[in-house]
Amino acid sequence: MIEGFSNASRIPELRRRLLFTAAMLAIYRIGVAVPTPGIDGQALASFFDAARSTLFGWINLFSGGALERFSVFALGIMPYISVAIILDLLKVASPYLDELYKEGEAGRRKITQYTRYGTVALSIVQGSMIAVSLEKIQAPGGGSVVYNPGWSFLIVTVLTLTAGTMFIMWMGEQITERGIGNGISLIIMAGIVARLPSALGTTVQFVQNGEMSLFVLLFVLVVAIGVTACIVYVETAQRRIPVQYAKRVVGRRIYGGQTSHLPLKINTSGVIPPIFASSILVFPATLATFVPAFKNYSALLTPGGWFYDVIYVILIIFFTYFYTAVTFNPVDVADNLKKYGGFIPGIRPGRYTAEYIDRVLSRITLGGAIYVSAVCVLPTIMIEQFNVPFYFGGTALLIVVGVALDTIAQMETHLLTRNYEGFMRRGRVKSRKG
Repeated sequence: MIEGFSNASRIPELRRRLLFTAAMLAIYRIGVAVPTPGIDGQALASFFDAARSTLFGWINLFSGGALERFSVFALGIMPYISVAIILDLLKVASPYLDELYKEGEAGRRKITQYTRYGTVALSIVQGSMIAVSLEKIQAPGGGSVVYNPGWSFLIVTVLTLTAGTMFIMWMGEQITERGIGNGISLIIMAGIVARLPSALGTTVQFVQNGEMSLFVLLFVLVVAIGVTACIVYVETAQRRIPVQYAKRVVGRRIYGGQTSHLPLKINTSGVIPPIFASSILVFPATLATFVPAFKNYSALLTPGGWFYDVIYVILIIFFTYFYTAVTFNPVDVADNLKKYGGFIPGIRPGRYTAEYIDRVLSRITLGGAIYVSAVCVLPTIMIEQFNVPFYFGGTALLIVVGVALDTIAQMETHLLTRNYEGFMRRGRVKSRKG
């Protein structure tokens, strides 16, 4: 792998792409530190210390700490991702969107345009809600978070947050086109990884102060390495269904006759199920922040309790099956196989092939749902049982490992195209999109 990185620096185009990506991510991290006007930073930090289990703490995680500082990038890239997911789900109910997804490059550009418009609208709505909420928030010490509440603060805040989100979206698109690729994912990963040094520093202080033993620290490190290796293994795992193509005679040429396979990922839905599940579970705690009547109900859904973990796992399993059913259509796959003369040995083409693929997909999706649930419940166990001072595992770790695999796969493609040795000599890194 070290030789692979050394080879990457020898390719001028790849080197320029890596430097451009690094520059964009550096600009993003600088923007996270630029505060929005009219906010008392210390009072807001005190509020976030008491609201980490609410929707604010969840958004703050994916914004790389921008929300607790209330920087110009406070909304992060979440509005863009939310609109993209909504459009992806709506294609089931909208024949027009479904046709756009099937039109190739032209349809993709149209979908991207709709996503941008939706991002602006959602950013305005979320910015307005956050601005109004900040005017009502009282810090734990009793002070106000906003210096001068009113329409001027509301307008300036909405414009600032919307412009910040659009700038992040532009940076993500630039990284995808002119950088190493996966721009939006890399920005999310950068925000998550940026919080790692402070978490490690806190862990060292715990050991020095005697609040955590050295044995527990070594155990946590072993678990971290093991969980990361497990995520890498499962994210690259596939269930390969053999496909045989019949021979066709076209003129004097014979086409087909070869054997291929249909790869089905163990975790087809990716990180979408835990994101949906987390959003639903933190909603009562967020309401309790503004409506005292909800405090009794929100206490049941506090992270760390058995009731929270059970509901969390049930929601993850439900959304894993739901999102897989939305994004993967066995009927379309069976029709495409039949169109190009492909068939699964021992299975009739058409409806029987679709039923067979659906049956196999349902079985491996159960394993993927259990795997995602275990990884996402792990942080609660680590924090409660071993007093780990940082949120290890869960959606954040799935995103970091998944994006890292995709980035290495992109670099591997550039290296192999130019006859350089890749990162792995005994195999190739598979993209999670396959």
